[in-house]
Amino acid sequence: MMTANSKEGNSKEEPGHAPLSVANTASNGPPDVPPPAYQSHPLGPLSASEITQSSSLIKASWPEGTECHFKIITLLEPAKAELMPYLVAERAGKTPLDIDRRAFVVYSFRGTHNVHEAVVNLTKNTVESNAKLGPFQHANSDGEEIMAVEKALLAHAEVQAELAKLKLPEGTQVVIDPWIYGSDGVKDESGKFYDDLRVMQCFLYMRDPNKSSEPDSCHYSFPLPISPVIDPATLKVIRVDILPTGLDDKVKPLEPWQPRPPNEYIPEAQPSLRTDLKPLQVVQPEGVSFSVEPFSDMGRLIRWQKWDFKVGFNQREGMVLYDVHYDNKPLFYRLSLSDMAIPYSDPRPPFHRKAAFDLGDAGAGIMANNLKLGCDCLGSIYYISGVLADGSGSPVNMPNVICVHEQDAGIGWKHTNYRTNRAVVTRQRELVLQTILTVSNYEYILSFVFNTSADLAYEARATGILSTQPVDLSLSHTPHPYGTIVHPGVLAGYHQHFFSLRIDPMLSTSSTPLLSPSTGPRNSIVYEECHPLPFDPSNPTANTANPHGTGYTLATTPILESGGYDLSPQIGRVFKILSPQSHNPVNNAPAAYKLHIPPMQPILAHPSSFHHKRAEFADHSVYVTKYREGELYAGGKYTNQSRGGTGVRSWAERRDKLEETGDDPVVWVQFGLQHVPRTEDFPVMPVETSRVVMRPANFFEKNPALDVGESKQE
Repeated sequence: MMTANSKEGNSKEEPGHAPLSVANTASNGPPDVPPPAYQSHPLGPLSASEITQSSSLIKASWPEGTECHFKIITLLEPAKAELMPYLVAERAGKTPLDIDRRAFVVYSFRGTHNVHEAVVNLTKNTVESNAKLGPFQHANSDGEEIMAVEKALLAHAEVQAELAKLKLPEGTQVVIDPWIYGSDGVKDESGKFYDDLRVMQCFLYMRDPNKSSEPDSCHYSFPLPISPVIDPATLKVIRVDILPTGLDDKVKPLEPWQPRPPNEYIPEAQPSLRTDLKPLQVVQPEGVSFSVEPFSDMGRLIRWQKWDFKVGFNQREGMVLYDVHYDNKPLFYRLSLSDMAIPYSDPRPPFHRKAAFDLGDAGAGIMANNLKLGCDCLGSIYYISGVLADGSGSPVNMPNVICVHEQDAGIGWKHTNYRTNRAVVTRQRELVLQTILTVSNYEYILSFVFNTSADLAYEARATGILSTQPVDLSLSHTPHPYGTIVHPGVLAGYHQHFFSLRIDPMLSTSSTPLLSPSTGPRNSIVYEECHPLPFDPSNPTANTANPHGTGYTLATTPILESGGYDLSPQIGRVFKILSPQSHNPVNNAPAAYKLHIPPMQPILAHPSSFHHKRAEFADHSVYVTKYREGELYAGGKYTNQSRGGTGVRSWAERRDKLEETGDDPVVWVQFGLQHVPRTEDFPVMPVETSRVVMRPANFFEKNPALDVGESKQE
């Protein structure tokens, strides 16, 4: 699956398959070959032909001439009870029983708010179920819709009339950022509008009027105080909101626009560029240490340094990992970024509704970059491509949406014996699977990172451009209660970023996972805390166990029911996934992986607010639930203008019992950023990084990286 290509790379298009390619400074390996002619694996992402088959079956189920707008056509993964025996048999070299392949489809009728979800059995070529969504359940947005909204708004007479009041310079290019409307449950005074129907709140900007023909001009430097609300199904403008631009919620009549300077990020707009930064090259003269092969038409199996796992790609989550093993030991059944939420702090209408759920409102897959257009990887790069569906139900190639590469991560382990003056040191090597999303203004660089010490990390880096709003020029040097002024006339609102990593474990030190009666892995979750031993300096006789006041010990608490849990740095709380039936032969401790979770400030919006109700995962660093089919997304299946009650908080409130001796738990890890913008974040933001690490704890008998060769810098 590896080809020796130039750094720029070239894609070989195979009949019926997405491009497979490696951009490589120097690599050797077998040539590209198409996947073998077998039944597609039950975890393989939908192929182009399966997407076409799904949409065709849906269209055929309605009268001729019915126009369907497809929102999602994606793999419906088999039930775990059905899939686990398949994976165990597959790994044992046996022939698994066939599992029907199914597609999950969400679609609407064009020009209406009638949204349906359906299940298509691709193996039997039939529609198994089809149901209309109920109230306050709305489909995600998509690129076709956003482009139509932008075009319709600029042509609308009411919008043009409000823009005319600004007396913008001649030739001004207005740019529109359509946003998901959010929710507030408020009906207008006339009773004619309620947010039960899906709408979009649009924020208007302009390019630098002195260079209005520059398409890459940073329009976020020129926010305008006009914000239309539009129905994306009918493209009718519902109203035009005028934004508050002062320190309170007062809305002033529109006035002629006042000039202010641009603030550009593109290199050619800078006064000068550094000339003393020398090239840094990563060369792998013997090629890469990993291998890639198809496990299905669109799925890829990767092997590297005792790791092996399957990689999928879908519309909602983007990159998904399945069946993760280390040294033939099962670790994780499924790993993915489950959800994201970005609630803003400004309480003034319409900003009080500003809350993005980027995965549910749009989709990580559909927003994924072609990484050949701007990847930060060095050395030999392998690209994985995908295929998704457009609004007509036709397949769309998504080239190079995942890049795979190795990188040096500094010292892996080292010791110097001062008596002999011998130093032994190894380098830490990492394998990185990376995807990058562009969500209008923001970029998210999302990576799974494996290393030779059996750690598996998930890393999220935020960059891109702040979502800005107008502020009076006269307030440039006045502190603002709801944001930071980052440029004359430009306010960047305070906001929080929440990521939810879904961990579905199957830990076992045997070659096959120990299964529960439901055919799920038998694992349990605990948290450990370090507590000081009792010490009373006024009563020395009471301190027999801790006479000098220095002692502390470890307390372990099993999680016996579903719920939300918090970190506590003051007592060193650490969460662990255990395999209770697997004991370390050195100390008899249960084999485990511990979770290194960065601290975060929970969501600040009040529990009664829609921000809080909708972001069901943002109030605790950890949620633990008992596995149930279909519970994949921490914010619920439909986040667009959602009302809450359908996500991980609601599932945890079932208080499902979890057996200490092993059950089928799912761990949801939340992490993120409290973003108080800086002027240094504008016009483009340096990356902010957060990383969750899954690290072995008494899983192995000794350091698993002892067999990594000694580093010799010769």
